[in-house]
Amino acid sequence: MGTTHEQFNVGGMSCSFCAESIKKAYSRTDGVEDVDVSLAHEEVLVEYDDECLSEVEVKDTLRDLGYTIRDPDKAKRYEQQQAELADGKRRLLLAGGASIVVAVLMGWMILVMGRFESASLVVDLVTLGLALGTMFGPGRYIKQKAFQSLRRGILNQHVLLEAGAFAGLLGGLLGLFVFPSFPTVHFFAVSVFITTYHILSEYTSLIVRTRASQAVQSLLDLQPDTARRVTDDDDVEEVPVEDLNVGHRVRVKPGENIPVDGTVVEGESTVDESVATGESIPEEKSEGDAVIGGSVNETGTLLIEVTATGEDAFLNQVAREIEEARAMKPGIIQLADRVLKYFVPGVLTIAAFSFLFWVVAPLAWGAAPDVQRGAFAALAVLVLGYPCALGMATPLALIRGGGKAANRGILMRSGDAFQIFPDIDHIVLDKTGTITVGEPAVSEVVAFGADEVDVLTTAASAEAFSEHPLADAILEFADEQDVEYVDPDDFDSVTGKGVRATVASDDVLVGKPGWLSDEGIDLSKGDADIERLQGRGLTVAGVVRGGDLFGLIGIGDEVKSDAAATVQRMKEYDITPVMITGDNERTAQAVAEEVGIDRVMADVLPDEKREEIGRLQEAGHRVAMVGDGINDAPALTQADIGIAIGAGTDIAIESADIVLMGDRLGGVMDAYEIGKESYRKTRQNLVTAFAFNGVGVAAATTGLVHPVFAMLAMVLSVSAVLANSFAGQLLSGEGVNTEFALDERTDGEREDGRAAAD
Repeated sequence: MGTTHEQFNVGGMSCSFCAESIKKAYSRTDGVEDVDVSLAHEEVLVEYDDECLSEVEVKDTLRDLGYTIRDPDKAKRYEQQQAELADGKRRLLLAGGASIVVAVLMGWMILVMGRFESASLVVDLVTLGLALGTMFGPGRYIKQKAFQSLRRGILNQHVLLEAGAFAGLLGGLLGLFVFPSFPTVHFFAVSVFITTYHILSEYTSLIVRTRASQAVQSLLDLQPDTARRVTDDDDVEEVPVEDLNVGHRVRVKPGENIPVDGTVVEGESTVDESVATGESIPEEKSEGDAVIGGSVNETGTLLIEVTATGEDAFLNQVAREIEEARAMKPGIIQLADRVLKYFVPGVLTIAAFSFLFWVVAPLAWGAAPDVQRGAFAALAVLVLGYPCALGMATPLALIRGGGKAANRGILMRSGDAFQIFPDIDHIVLDKTGTITVGEPAVSEVVAFGADEVDVLTTAASAEAFSEHPLADAILEFADEQDVEYVDPDDFDSVTGKGVRATVASDDVLVGKPGWLSDEGIDLSKGDADIERLQGRGLTVAGVVRGGDLFGLIGIGDEVKSDAAATVQRMKEYDITPVMITGDNERTAQAVAEEVGIDRVMADVLPDEKREEIGRLQEAGHRVAMVGDGINDAPALTQADIGIAIGAGTDIAIESADIVLMGDRLGGVMDAYEIGKESYRKTRQNLVTAFAFNGVGVAAATTGLVHPVFAMLAMVLSVSAVLANSFAGQLLSGEGVNTEFALDERTDGEREDGRAAAD
């Protein structure tokens, strides 16, 4: 017994108010020690004392607030999300239909007003029915949320909405039965319209959030469903992976995914472990070496003894790291949220005060209480105070920024990303596939007693039948250089070391310097070049012909053409670039020096990458992480902003807030510049919205603002925010572009463009 952690996938969250309400509800629950809410991923992580609370009680708090707890099974969760979307659409159609009918009735009343008293009464009653039907039909779930929030002393958007809706209902009933001068239809119309608007805004948010992320499932799909288990009698049987236990032995053939974490007990092979390390050059595996489930066995057959299964297996650990990082990702409080925290109670207070003032104040000068004016004042305050334009201020600015980003090949998956980008002071970059191209390529050819073409021709001929990735790099380079090579007469691959071949009657060896030394080859004339190439972080292959060292080939992962320029742009904005990689220190330092990065973290595993990001955040830094591989996913999720290279793995993309379409690294700083501009637009929109809300609420307290005019003013405030967000684009002919087009300009051309714009 003691502290327990429970993580839930929650349905029904639509904005930061929802996240804040959940936090407040749990903070007022005895036994809850901590709670983290991720609006972006609809996840809640609760830490509680299981001696004070049960799991059922923890879940009941969420359910009481009107939220749903989705099934842990991802397939069932997706079905629940689709059901929620269908319910949201049904509510919107019902409420939208009621709003259209009310609008038509209001127009008709203007035409027949003063001519048909009986018709007026019928319209009043029909509108009352539509108001009640909308509020207690499709809008009933809002009342549940508002009631449960009020019961816990939480004032949020649901409470404000229902205050306005019930005020409209009450005003209409007073006009129907007590004060004939009240505009009954208009009061009822307010109840219908603001309920419909809220349902529309939540449905829009729901559409975005029900785009099911298959990231973790894609990761776990790397693990085969079955494995070839070797029995004690050396028989082979195919069994489900979940039936494997520690100590079992499994056989893995070339080209297959390794099903479990284990240790090689027999065989030699090269294994692509980019699933864990992100490195493009495969590892040589032999007896006693550890292998990771999900990695790819490339050349030889391996017999593996299982060392970890279930939750202890590497892929499951990565999946857990991603989900925990999502739930515990540092919160990003947008500017609007800071103000809205005080806005709702302020509006409710002003509405109540306005009503009381016009009921009580007239007594001071000997007049009768003005109930109608007080009702007008209270309802108009609630309508004009409803944070419609405030709620639109941020998303409209982000839509503008998103269209501009799309023109540069940048996909914004999270609005928070652009909002927080101006505060980023550290950008952590993965090496392989991010700073570098991500594929092995020949960087240099060294010849001894011959020219480089002869060395390349000999090596390519010897490697012509090899399936090793380094051999592919040599052959591809030979093709690029238009070097003609022939098939070897004899060929033998020595796993993990190199190849033997006969080329034009000469014995040829191509492989690791250590293996060549073991074969009795004198490498003394190449020692200096071997050390130099390895110092650059390159893998060195020696080429031996007729028993003599003929040449050396340095193979590595080439740095992207725009990497150095991008790092320089970071420094110009006082952002510290950091390289983090699972590769060795020597290779990492060589690449960092080439692009101008001073801080390097090497030999870092996936969970350690996330921890390093966390340490930077704990030190007070705002951190962006750029990566492309499965091993980067936990760190991408942990970072304040995760940026994935679009040419990378699906899970990296799904774990990120921003995706760079293609593999151009310069998009990182393009996104940063667009983010700063987007945040500036957001602040302008908020000033515009508050100007309307502030002036409108002040005017509404006089009781002279008709409720329908209050609704029109709310529409005008949204229009003003819309104009501020997009007028510049439309006037410049830029348009509101939602299509993706890669920006193929050079960094120099972009600099010229920015200078011209300034």
